[in-house]
Amino acid sequence: MADPVTDLSHQSFTLHPQLRIMDRRSTLEVLFTGRNSTRQRTAIQKTAGGGGTLAPYTGPWNATTAAHLLRRTTFGPTQGELDQAVQNGLSWTLNELFKKEPLPTPPINYYFNDDPYVPIGSTWIDAPYSASANLKTHRNNSLFAWTVGIMLGNGLRLREKMTLFWHNHFVTSRIDVNDPKYTYIYISLLRENALGNFRELTKQITVDPSMLRYLNGNQSTAAKPNENYAREVMELFTIGKGPQVGPGDYTNYTEDDVLALARVFTGWRERGYNTQTPGVPVESYYTDSRHDKTTKQLSHRFNNAVITNGGDQEYKTAIDIIFQQDECARYICRKLYRWFVYYEIDADVEANVIEPMAQTLIQHDYDISWPLFALLQSEHFYDDCIRGAMIKHPIDFVMTMLRQGGWFPGDDLNTKYRWWRLVYTNFDLLQMPYYAPPSVAGWKAWYQEPTYYQGWLNSVTLPNRANVAKTMTGRGIKLGNLYAPLPLLDWVASLDDPYDPIALIDELAAQLFPRNISDKKKEYLLEVLLPGLPEYEWTVEYGDYLANPNDEDLEKAVVNKLSNLISTMMQMPEYQLS
Repeated sequence: MADPVTDLSHQSFTLHPQLRIMDRRSTLEVLFTGRNSTRQRTAIQKTAGGGGTLAPYTGPWNATTAAHLLRRTTFGPTQGELDQAVQNGLSWTLNELFKKEPLPTPPINYYFNDDPYVPIGSTWIDAPYSASANLKTHRNNSLFAWTVGIMLGNGLRLREKMTLFWHNHFVTSRIDVNDPKYTYIYISLLRENALGNFRELTKQITVDPSMLRYLNGNQSTAAKPNENYAREVMELFTIGKGPQVGPGDYTNYTEDDVLALARVFTGWRERGYNTQTPGVPVESYYTDSRHDKTTKQLSHRFNNAVITNGGDQEYKTAIDIIFQQDECARYICRKLYRWFVYYEIDADVEANVIEPMAQTLIQHDYDISWPLFALLQSEHFYDDCIRGAMIKHPIDFVMTMLRQGGWFPGDDLNTKYRWWRLVYTNFDLLQMPYYAPPSVAGWKAWYQEPTYYQGWLNSVTLPNRANVAKTMTGRGIKLGNLYAPLPLLDWVASLDDPYDPIALIDELAAQLFPRNISDKKKEYLLEVLLPGLPEYEWTVEYGDYLANPNDEDLEKAVVNKLSNLISTMMQMPEYQLS
């Protein structure tokens, strides 16, 4: 049985009139900087005694500030979650976001009848492969669907945003690793440690089976040490390279350190890759005969530390030495800042935000939750210039749309997997496939100067974003003969005053946009909802539908108007922002 996947690439795209009538300069500023000419973002620098630092936020707590926090930390808050946050306050909301919870149940075989080891409804994470069936394809599809389901059910929790953060940091790719069981173990490691200890996670990822394959650690022997992981663990994973200051000498490490660490990491292998033998687990293991047992000398960058033979524990010693350098804390705090706040880190941000975060991390023995909690409760995070300054990455764009719109694919688990798998296709369409970053450095949006987030919007992805919005607010994604659109009627019914078209637009704008839109844009949206009609027509038409909910013609008329309105809003530049 084939997996019934339909993507949205067949949909046609026409630049929405809203994007044509808006002032072009203003539109491009909103799309590519997250701000406009009426709100120039200079250095985030406040008057004496004011904001801009890591000091706790003491300003008003309301729907605007709560929505800002939840947009950045979850995959889009539902209205119910936002109401909870507003009612219970900032401290309660932060505590909810950081709460620990059990790991999700493993992914299942949801549709493939010919798996000789895993019946439909059971998990495949410990099952062998088979020469008679292409089980990797089916298990990858299961993994993709399962991941979407977890994000949809994320709720008021930070863990899934942090799991994706670590995936973009400790990068491996399913394409290169090419075994979904390996990928499952890898992402479970990141999820379990998402809000845990950075140093200890680095130790565990060093011998993770996926990482050993991805950066060739499984091939590294005493006779032929492989430098890939030794280089990336410093340059990308822990301390950063820094400017070159001499031949083979960078600010934070030297080429000799790469050679020494390559010898430290020898001896590790993994087993269970693509195994067709029942009972063979996926795991890493140490082979003493493959390990370099000589003494390793590090450079002045690490205080000339010496690492003697430590067998299967030696890699931990090396990681501990790296983490003795305070720059590790600054390096990861900058990455957290770019993930949750903004890509620009000027001298003021470095001094007033990054450095205090780094010191907090060091004081708490590299427990990542401490500096992150401090950042998310800081006056700097709630500065007006920060709100709406990020461009949503593709996964955030899709998941936010579904969660805010209350999209629900039914109760049956197997059927839900099919719908979730359809959702996943859009990540590829928008150039951010989960489990397949383009390189070991991750997605360019978080490191590629000077564009950073702006790279998410281009001649391919911007029309595709519009197509996703039009599809989900229209007929919806297709599974066989079924369609699953956003439940627009239920969504609107949850608003405070859906009868009043002005209030309807105001409430939807507050949910969908991180910043207020102009009266001119609201007038345009009113025209989209009621082209050439007086305002009372919406009140009458919506009231008639509610009085006669089984009248298909009345329902269709209301749904069509809402579809035009919400689709237009989701195609506006402001909706691309967070």
